[in-house]
Order: sequence, then structure tokens, then C-alpha cells
Amino acid sequence: MSARWDSCLDALQAHGRLPSLVAGVLQGGELVWTGATGAGSVDDRYRIGSITKTVTAVAVLQARDAGLLSLDDPIGSVVPETGYRDVTVRQLLAHTGGLRSEPVGSWWERSPGVDFATLVAADDGSGAVCELGEFHYSNLGFALLGEAVARVHGASWWDVVSAHVLAPLGLDHTSYDVAAPAAQGWSVDHFAGTLTREPHQDTGAMAPAGQLWSTVSDLAAFALFLVEGHPDVLSRESAAEMARPTSATYGLGTWLLELPELPGRRLVGHPGSMPGFQASLFVDPETRDGAVVLASSTTGLDTDTVPGLLLGDRDLAPLEPWVPTQRVPAGVRDLLGLWFWGNSAVEVRWHNEQLHLRSLARHRLTDVFEVREAGIVGTWGHHRGERLRVHRRRDRTVSHLECATFVYTRTPYDPTVPVPGGHPA
Repeated sequence: MSARWDSCLDALQAHGRLPSLVAGVLQGGELVWTGATGAGSVDDRYRIGSITKTVTAVAVLQARDAGLLSLDDPIGSVVPETGYRDVTVRQLLAHTGGLRSEPVGSWWERSPGVDFATLVAADDGSGAVCELGEFHYSNLGFALLGEAVARVHGASWWDVVSAHVLAPLGLDHTSYDVAAPAAQGWSVDHFAGTLTREPHQDTGAMAPAGQLWSTVSDLAAFALFLVEGHPDVLSRESAAEMARPTSATYGLGTWLLELPELPGRRLVGHPGSMPGFQASLFVDPETRDGAVVLASSTTGLDTDTVPGLLLGDRDLAPLEPWVPTQRVPAGVRDLLGLWFWGNSAVEVRWHNEQLHLRSLARHRLTDVFEVREAGIVGTWGHHRGERLRVHRRRDRTVSHLECATFVYTRTPYDPTVPVPGGHPA
């Protein structure tokens, strides 16, 4: 199985164009395999995004069990200044309180965080988007839950979860902020494959929704806790309560997942993302089989499907490892992007030192070209052996591309583009 998991990880890295990817598999509650590909190490911390919500939810259930609050209390009984004061703690945990998905203001995950007073003043309750009881995922709701946890304990949210959740579970490599060894988060340019460094912001009052960093081994231990409980954190019964459905895909701070690769089994856990990072943690409460996957890219990993790939028995076709682009050749840069063959959209990417032409209608690679001294020549696909001709205007901007009788234009059926032929560059 180890070889299959290694191969699966390599295929995910190549398909998703992920600078680094690390993972672990649990069988019967035991971490039986870890792997890394790209620039990653299984010992590195990665940002875990919304898996932080599950940690916050544990702290809420813990406070309930200690008699500090009730799940059916309105959040206003603990945080009276919020405009959503009538929404219950339970509804916030289940994302059924009608709250908007994001706080007012700039992209909070990528911006310096604000304090709670600033957050709650901007989000005055006028932004409700759904009826009570209707599922609508809300990052804002977990900021309110984190503040409630802080107030009933008389300490900051981070002090509460680090002392009452992480420390008893032995999650010593789970931290509020980046700490070495850690992965750098990246955004991958869609067409060029180059990397843009993402900032690792302190999200302030929004921290309970997505701030934390962790490792494969810590998250594997947390996954086991979600199905077994812990005498110093939550009982097995309270942990099971978190996994009880409140809607089709959610419990109380947990994501519920049913996959075609695992018929009849429902996994519990959570996906996560932050600028430069994606994360997936899911475990089967019955078998205690689970998967943890962490990636250092904003996009490229389907966090809901990777558990099925790692825990199922389907093999992925091997792919050439993806390598981030260091430099796009000068004569290629202005060829990248969206094109049209008639009305059909295609995209041109620079990928592993080659030009890739992909059909957006068929969602697949159709042609590969190499840049040679003699020109740009097809090496795979329908255009294999054909020359891709670049037609330029007098000002040297690209007018259109031609390969045999196929003409690619920046707009559908561009009337300014002549029939095939002319004087290519």
C-alpha cells in the first residue's frame, strides 16, 4: 500500500500543480504511512484554514460540558454587542444562523486582522442572508464562537484552545502562527505556472475561523480524538455529538463526507484553505481509518475527494511531476491565456517547459508543443508534428495563432483575423 499512496501523492501534486504536498493515512486509528512530494517535508507546519473551526467547536462543546454555556443559548447572552444576538450557539456551530459567509471589509484571510470590537461594529447584523435553520457556511459565525469561548473562560481564544484542547491532546506542533519548520504558502499563476508568495497574516478576531498551523502527525492525532474523545478534553459522547448531522453535509463544527469510493461510510472532519494553503482531514468513526493532506498552494487540491483516493483502492494514472516555472521565454509570454477556436474556449499554459493547449469545453489537455529554434512544434495530440504559427500585428502584439487550418483568436470568430495563411512571425 505504501507504494500506491506514494504514487497517489505524486499524481495529486502533478495534476494540481502543487509546490509541495504532504499526507498521512490512518488505519484502525494508527498512522501507518506519511509521504511528501514537491518541496515539502512531513515535519513541516502548514496552515490548516477551516480545520481551525473544528478546534474552536471542541472548545465550545467543552465549555458546554463544564456548564459555562448552553448550545441553545443565544450568542447575545455571552457577546451582547453582536448584531446577531438572537442566533444560538448551536446554530453558529451548524452554520444555520443565517449569517453572511464573510465579514465586512477586505479579503480577511489575506489582510491584517482587526480586533473584535472593530469586527463586530462593521458586522452589525444587517447582513443576514438566509433564514434561521438553513445551512449557509459562515466564517463570521466562528469568530463569534471564538469570542464566546474567550469570554466564558476569561482568557483569549488562543489561550483557551492551546491550554484546554491542544496541550491535553499532545498537539505540540500546532501553533497560532508560523514557526519553523514550516511551508511557505504560494499562489500558482494559472497560465504561466510561476509562484507568487502569499502573506501569512495574523487574522485577529477572525482567528477562530482559520488561523492555525499544524503538521500531518498532529492532525492524525486530532482525527483519532474526533472519534474516540479524550478524558481531559471531550468525552466520546460529546465528540460523537459533533459528528451528528445538522444538515446534509455538516454537524457541529465538523464536515460530513460520503464518497463513492467508500459506499456506506460517512467520514467526519473538515477541509481548510487559506491564501497559499489547502488542507483536508477526515476519519471514519467506525473503522478509524482516516487521511490527512496538506498543500502549499491556494488552489489545485480537491480537499473533499482526496480522502476517497487515499482510503479507496482506485489507482491514479502516473503523471510527470510538476515543477514551478522559473522563467517564461520572452516569445511565449504573450501567447498564454484564453483563446477561441470559433466559439470554443481553449487555454494556453506554460507547463514544465512546454506549451499546453487545453479545451475548456472538454476539461482536458488536447495538445502539447515544444519551443524549438525552428519554431513551435506539436509533440502530442491532434497537432503533433504541426507548427504553431504566431501572427503578429505591425506593433508586434499577437493577432492570432494558427496550426494547420485551426485558427485561435482572443475573441470568438474575430472578424479582424484573416483566413489561415499570412506572414507568421
